[in-house]
Amino acid sequence: MNKRNFLKTLTLTGIASSASLQALSKTIDLYADIPPIDLAKDEDFWLKIREGYKLKPDYINLENGYYCFIPNETLENYINHIREINYQGSWYFRTVQWENKDKAAARLAAAFGGSPDEVAITRNATESLDIIISGYPWQKGDEAIFAEQDYGSIQNMFILASRRHGITNKIVSIPNHPKSDEEIVKIYEDAITPNTKLMMVSHMINITGQILPVKKICDMAHRHGVEVMLDGAHCIAHFDFKIDDLHCDYYACSLHKWLSVPLGAGLLYVKKDKINKIWPLLAPYELDHANIKNLNHIGTHPVATDLAVNNALDFFEKIGAPRKEERLRYLQLYWSDKVRNIPKINVNTPADPSRSCGIANVGIEGMDPNEMAKTLMDKYKIYTVGINYAGVVGCRITPNVYTSTEELDVFVNALKEMAKS
Repeated sequence: MNKRNFLKTLTLTGIASSASLQALSKTIDLYADIPPIDLAKDEDFWLKIREGYKLKPDYINLENGYYCFIPNETLENYINHIREINYQGSWYFRTVQWENKDKAAARLAAAFGGSPDEVAITRNATESLDIIISGYPWQKGDEAIFAEQDYGSIQNMFILASRRHGITNKIVSIPNHPKSDEEIVKIYEDAITPNTKLMMVSHMINITGQILPVKKICDMAHRHGVEVMLDGAHCIAHFDFKIDDLHCDYYACSLHKWLSVPLGAGLLYVKKDKINKIWPLLAPYELDHANIKNLNHIGTHPVATDLAVNNALDFFEKIGAPRKEERLRYLQLYWSDKVRNIPKINVNTPADPSRSCGIANVGIEGMDPNEMAKTLMDKYKIYTVGINYAGVVGCRITPNVYTSTEELDVFVNALKEMAKS
């Protein structure tokens, strides 16, 4: 099979030709004239979307934040890619693997921002962020800033950089219920000194779902000559934005979360004029690429995941970013607004809809979050995760588009019963 025919074969086994996607397209076409904010409340529509997933009936899954189930269509295409690559063997790896990976990265750039030579496919957000932290041209005495609410292993990477290079880490804390954007911007600005070189900011805080005013933070930091790396692990395909519009220098995301790519795919964006200042984590086949390929070489890896990025994008784009964002925000507000004013129930996520989307955190006074999560599972068959650090005491609740309001009613009633007892 020659190269052209093989690429054609991959297209034919992809999601674009599937009968199920055609059925999904017909369903969506029927609702095309309904504004996303109104469609978010239409349970009949989202029930049809739910039919595209295979879900365990044992419990209600409200822990999609770690890993989002792959839609059946993406899963089947992924399995087809594995079979096809196994059939082609070394031929695939020595001919078209890089071309196909570049095409997938270019689609990510077109969908979420950046130019194709600024966006790379990594394995996850952790790897993307670690590439920047480990490869940054640190000098002894340089300073970095991050928040205690940031992801733990990334904080540890800054600690390793401190041990290795002699940098100083300054740790700030973000309130769960800020009064304004300016309050948050000031927290970061007050930590800056003439030695500050890099600031890490969570686009969305993973333990509470709070969305930070990252563009304002980036603009402020740049006025002080400080670069900004955004942890967007939960953001891409969750709510609608373009990386370019954020004015950041570096951006990272895990694609196995809200884009529902199979495990093993993340995104790294590096602003073009910053690429050559970062040392590669692993040496590429050819040193000194002029683009981001210089930074994301990992050797032989599961390339079927790279191909499945296209299938995940097909599914996501068919639903549409505005529809998905509005549905996820609606689901979060549906349950959180019902319990915000109930005694002993503490919602650790801002009530302002612009400061959150699908993720929120809720706690019960006097109850350890891990015990709370265990009770939810054992008594009510609701799966979630307990969080108890950095001023956040509660369970993180992460529905997905297939979650029904009926399921959330079960969760709300469980919270009310637990609060009373």
